[in-house]
Amino acid sequence: MAARTPPEAAGAGTASAGTDPGSDAPAVLPGGAVTARALARRLGVSQSMISRAFSPGASIAPAMRARILAAAEALGYRPNFIAASLSRRRSSLVGLVMGELSNPFYPAVLEQFSQALQAAGFQTLLFTVPPGQEADAALPLLRQYHVDAVVVTSASLSSAGAAHWRGDGRSALLFNRAGDGPTPLDSIACDNVGGGRLAAEALLARGRQRPAFVAGRADTSTSREREAGFFAVFAERGLAPPRRIEAGEYSYAAGHRAALAAGDTDGLFFANDILALGGLDALRHGRGRRVPEEVSVIGFDDIPMAAWPAYELATLRQPVAAMVAASVALLRARLSGQAGPEPHRQRLPAELLRRASL
Repeated sequence: MAARTPPEAAGAGTASAGTDPGSDAPAVLPGGAVTARALARRLGVSQSMISRAFSPGASIAPAMRARILAAAEALGYRPNFIAASLSRRRSSLVGLVMGELSNPFYPAVLEQFSQALQAAGFQTLLFTVPPGQEADAALPLLRQYHVDAVVVTSASLSSAGAAHWRGDGRSALLFNRAGDGPTPLDSIACDNVGGGRLAAEALLARGRQRPAFVAGRADTSTSREREAGFFAVFAERGLAPPRRIEAGEYSYAAGHRAALAAGDTDGLFFANDILALGGLDALRHGRGRRVPEEVSVIGFDDIPMAAWPAYELATLRQPVAAMVAASVALLRARLSGQAGPEPHRQRLPAELLRRASL
């Protein structure tokens, strides 16, 4: 007499045969992948329950989530997020567009943004554009991936590109950038104008009479805003305007060249830290000037190298963690329809770090 097969074993055998008991749908897809329907039937739950178990932040009891995840691991089930996104018309993908990954500030931003977005239930796609090029070139690719939102940082987005993107019903946010033109976008950034003012006040308090500002690229709002805040303090006090030195790009070499051309200035405020580090080395080793006895140097960003003992660069620290948190919260509000129609603009204060170069 043949032994009876336990129902669990029968179910497993049926699933491995490629059918879902009680359904015409396959339980195993080509390549051996178990379907969500098969997993739901095995556990006696709905397919929506399976979906919630794999969605961060979804409403599901912890014990049920653990049970589903354990069964999925045992059966080799892997959720198809692309198929799920098509069914709900949301991809949960956010495109990050960057153009200055050679600047250590932005890889750190990328790391924090990716972690924060994943914790909020999003996945990220990184797109890079050459320095100085608008992010418009990346928009066709972003549309192909059906991203829900795009975050543009260390690049610019034209008014036409912004209008086209928002016309598709997608969210767009400028990070550490100001929106210009007739189609304003959401913008989360450091208070660059306020940071420039802090730099001017610090140099004046140090008694510097012949300061200069080393500008980055003219097409970046960050450099323009930092310059505006810096010069405003001198104008308000009735003082002669500082000298302006055009670096032309954000690089160590550009900062080095700018400092060599700075003449007898006794204070230098660089548009970012990479420029300032090149400037410090030029002053000390190229021109033999003593820092800070003869000349003070201030940067902007607070990249890790700024605190190295070889530099001890005074700088304006951007509140990156707070900026990222505000950006993710705004994206969630936009995508859930909880944000109003008007563009949101938020500026968070910079912090002056007084190190040895000041």
